[in-house]
Amino acid sequence: MPVSLLHRTISLLALLPMSLAAAIPSIPETSRDSVVDILHGEKIPDPYRWLEGNDAPEITKKDPALDAKVRVWSEAQNARTRAYLDGIPGRTVLEEKLRLLFQTDSLSAPTVRGGKSFFFRRRGTESNSVLFVRDTADSPERELLNVNKLYPDGRTTLSWTQISHDGQQVGFALFKSGDEKTTLHLLDVATGQWLPDTLPGKVSSMSWLPDGKSFVYRCLGNVSNPYSGQVRHHRIGDPVEQDKLIFEQEKSGPLAHTYGPGASLDRNGKWLVLSYATGTSTNDLWVCDFPRWLKTGELQRIPINEGNPHPYHGTVRGDTLYLSTPDGAPRGQIFKIDLNNPARENWKIIVPEHPSAVLDGFSLAKDFLAVTWKEDALRRIEVRDLEGKTLYTIPLPGIGTASLSTDSERNDAYLHFSSLNTPPSTYLFDLGTQNRSLYFRPDYPVDSDSMVVKQEFYTSKDGTRVPLFIVHRKDLQLDGTAPTLLYGYGGFSVAMSPGFVSSIIPWIEAGGVYAVACLRGGDEYGEPWHQAGMIGKKQNVFDDFIAAGEFLVKKKYTSPARLGIRGGSNGGLLTGAALVQRPDLFGAVIVAVPLLDMLRYQHFLMARYWIPEYGTAERAEDFQWLKAYSPYHHIKPGVKYPATFLIAGENDARVHPLHAKKMAARLQHDTAGNSDKEPILLWVDFDSGHGAGKSFDMQVRDTADTYLFLARQLGLSFQ
Repeated sequence: MPVSLLHRTISLLALLPMSLAAAIPSIPETSRDSVVDILHGEKIPDPYRWLEGNDAPEITKKDPALDAKVRVWSEAQNARTRAYLDGIPGRTVLEEKLRLLFQTDSLSAPTVRGGKSFFFRRRGTESNSVLFVRDTADSPERELLNVNKLYPDGRTTLSWTQISHDGQQVGFALFKSGDEKTTLHLLDVATGQWLPDTLPGKVSSMSWLPDGKSFVYRCLGNVSNPYSGQVRHHRIGDPVEQDKLIFEQEKSGPLAHTYGPGASLDRNGKWLVLSYATGTSTNDLWVCDFPRWLKTGELQRIPINEGNPHPYHGTVRGDTLYLSTPDGAPRGQIFKIDLNNPARENWKIIVPEHPSAVLDGFSLAKDFLAVTWKEDALRRIEVRDLEGKTLYTIPLPGIGTASLSTDSERNDAYLHFSSLNTPPSTYLFDLGTQNRSLYFRPDYPVDSDSMVVKQEFYTSKDGTRVPLFIVHRKDLQLDGTAPTLLYGYGGFSVAMSPGFVSSIIPWIEAGGVYAVACLRGGDEYGEPWHQAGMIGKKQNVFDDFIAAGEFLVKKKYTSPARLGIRGGSNGGLLTGAALVQRPDLFGAVIVAVPLLDMLRYQHFLMARYWIPEYGTAERAEDFQWLKAYSPYHHIKPGVKYPATFLIAGENDARVHPLHAKKMAARLQHDTAGNSDKEPILLWVDFDSGHGAGKSFDMQVRDTADTYLFLARQLGLSFQ
């Protein structure tokens, strides 16, 4: 059957009443408050303030009954959502397809330390990858760390690992149920036994000294205070209370509520590279003589950047700092700096700004410098010598996402490539000879040849040219009938690229279209592209996204009734804003772990980190632009809003679940849509956070929920 005819048949079926509609609970009764804030002389009603629970900053005396009320309401919302989603046909078929995709084995590129080779493998239904080691090149692999066996419920997450330079110890961080409150543990590689050392405090990174007896790490001084960042030094075997403080977050002033400090050591343990976040993508940077600190306790910071509002990223080899920054070159450049003579006038440019491409990053191998560029949101990788002379560009197979893993002590690297229709492949690549051999290709059940990936460009509201990646079946007829899912993010200098996403494969195989928009707010075109979509220019991001939807309709990929949008976190703000600004353009909306009340967001969890990105309603100027788009405040009674599925994690350490709860309550109260045909659904996951911390079965269930909801609303079937 031709795809277009199939779509029409499915659409007729989708309009039929659901057989289980009678079993779906009614919308829970939601009380409304008379709360009104006065912000800069304006009255701002907030009828669902009570859904913030005891986390509302105005509450000084906690009321357990209030949190219990919010819990009961959330569970009632969950019961309705569960009944609705479980009544959609096709779950068994879809979940089986997702299981086959999700349980495909994966293998990481190896890390060599002290002659030992460490790598991760994930098999079948494992929730976490398992760390293996080969003690010599000829040794059999042995399992070193398997969190799945230790915590079989799948709700404990292995966040990261760091192997000592001699390969004798591994530091690893765990958190539970998505709360991201990582605790650092150590294990002995020879025996596989955990060492007694346990470092709580949301440890987010560590850097070993060469002798493997101590390390530098970043943590929170108070795990309940996200603005208490510290850099400390730990000696194995010492009580954590004795760890010496190296540097900590400022207690007051404009830098008191950013991410704060972070640090790393070079392999020789001589230079400590110390950074301090001054915004969401900018930082100050220093280098410090670490042996001097160990001996005297005096931290002498040699400034590399202080006060310039740009990102600075560097890595040290010997006494040389290789540094990238767009400061003075908007598309980025790379410097070579002698740390024994680090004055700015002595910096040497080894990779100058490109006339059209944007510097995306660099890494060092033993004798080579690998430089990644982005041009129109597509990456290419150059190999240069250590003085910056271009040697060659690594050929790539097509439109996709590529990266290169290097080791500063070796010239063999690992090249990774995938596309929207092509599962990831990893190649062993000799940087000297350019010889390439396949290292690992997962056996995904995907017919890549039946799909096509393309890049389009469209014009946003103000005339800006924006890239868009699209994947669909080759036999798709562009007649405006294809169920289409548009994804975007648009913030924090995060670039979108056409990499493999296994969860979209059933959607494509069933005749759907998937599109990824490269919105302003990311860094597809460098820091200027980011700045064009932040603070007072945030509306550009929403305009870009809406224009992408209009383009897909104009080019007859789809129609508004068959166009769905999806986003999470900052992307949840994106889809929430698009929902209220253009309810006529979309047939279904996914709003996951979102920011939505932009007049109060800064009061909760770590959200003050993001004031440089969004602004804060505490300032009169910022209040005006935040009020102009804050999704929660732009819901209008009597407007027919499209079907919307809001998702929150009760243990979310980043975005408070209040946003999704308040938005759902207000939409349910005000929409003119039919509660069965255009439902407003809320799912509050009490066992997860911002996305991580889910068992394999939970991942399958939640993914199926999202795509079944979209399929039901947009006219696609997985049966």
